[in-house]
Amino acid sequence: MSKAFQFKQFKIEQDKCAMKIGTDGVLLGAWASLENQPFSILDIGAGTGVIALMLAQRSFAELIDALEIEENAYEQCVDNFENSDWGDRLFCYHAALDEFAEEMEGETYDLIISNPPFYDENFTSTEENRNLARFTEALPFEDLVKYAAQLLAEKGKFCTIIPHKNEEEFIQLASKEKLFPQKITRVRGHKNSPIKRSLLQFGFEQTTFETSELTIEIDRHVYTEDYKSLVKDFYLKM
Repeated sequence: MSKAFQFKQFKIEQDKCAMKIGTDGVLLGAWASLENQPFSILDIGAGTGVIALMLAQRSFAELIDALEIEENAYEQCVDNFENSDWGDRLFCYHAALDEFAEEMEGETYDLIISNPPFYDENFTSTEENRNLARFTEALPFEDLVKYAAQLLAEKGKFCTIIPHKNEEEFIQLASKEKLFPQKITRVRGHKNSPIKRSLLQFGFEQTTFETSELTIEIDRHVYTEDYKSLVKDFYLKM
C-alpha cells in the first residue's frame, strides 16, 4: 500500500492510483501561469488530483474541474478533493475527454492543464490501470490538443508537460488548432544531464514567446535555488 503524500497545505492519498505523485505533476502545478487570474480551471487526466489541488492553493479560481477516466484514480481524486480545504471549488468528472468536451459544448475554461500519459515506446506493462495512466494511446497528443483548443476561453492558457523529444511535434499539432506557444521551460534533472522535459504554455494569441531552462538537482537531493523557489510552497522539506 502506497503511503499518503503530505504537502504543506494538503495531503494526497495515492494507494488506488496507478500513477503516484511524481516530479512532472508538481513541476506543472507550480509552473503554470496564473497571470490572467483564471476564474475557471480544467485539469485533464487528473490522477490523484495533485495539480488541481496545487492550483486551488495558488489561485482564487472559483471553479476547478478535473477529468479522470480510470475508475480507481477518479474515486481517489474525489476523496483527495473532499479532504482538502478547497473542496467547495474542486470537482472531478469520471469521463473520457471526447465525451466531456461534447457534454460541455460552448463552455470554456480560462486555464487548462494536463500532465498527459506519454510512454509510447512499444512497451506495455501487465497492469492495465498503470498502462492507462502511462501510455499515449490512452490520451493521444492530437486529442489532447484538439479538445483543449475546443474547451479553452479566447484569452485562456493551456499548460502541459511532455518529453522534450516530443516538443516540436506537439507545437506543430497545437498550431493546427490555432494554439501557439507563449512560454517554454526546458527541464533537466541534473546540470550535466540532457534536457528531459518541456513545460509548455499555449494560447490563441501568437506572440514572441519566452524560453528558459530549469535544472532540478546539483547533486543527489541537493536542489537548485530555481527549483526550490518554484516548489517551496508545496514540499514540506523545501
